[in-house]
Amino acid sequence: MLVQDSPAPPPDGMLPLLAAADLQDHLMVASNDLERLQRLLDDASRTLLAHFTDATARIEVALAAGEAVHVRQVHVTLGNAITALQFQDMASQLITHTSRRLRNCADRLARDAMGDDEEGETLVEAPPLRPNPVTQDEMDAGSIELF
Repeated sequence: MLVQDSPAPPPDGMLPLLAAADLQDHLMVASNDLERLQRLLDDASRTLLAHFTDATARIEVALAAGEAVHVRQVHVTLGNAITALQFQDMASQLITHTSRRLRNCADRLARDAMGDDEEGETLVEAPPLRPNPVTQDEMDAGSIELF
């Protein structure tokens, strides 16, 4: 991939208006992509919930029929599904956090490069206070803590 030379920044250190607008557009596209990812994760979560409901019904049938072997298999399957739901919850937290951070950067960039709005003030939402809402980076079925 070739990197094009960009013009030198203005002497006062301000980012050129077109470069600021372009960067703001990229930040907003990334933020919109994260929102789309959030919708996909929400859909996957609804699907998992439907499978939980089905598994619960099957457990009741198996218990009524005295089929303990099937109940143990379903128990393992449900443990894996709970892990997946916990992953969805952590991913959603991280997406929300990152989206807020990107929007804050885009808003600050717009305010600093383009100035205030008609009322003389540009609204910039505060960035998240914590650097990262999710500290865990892997999931094991044995380490499940329900949310």
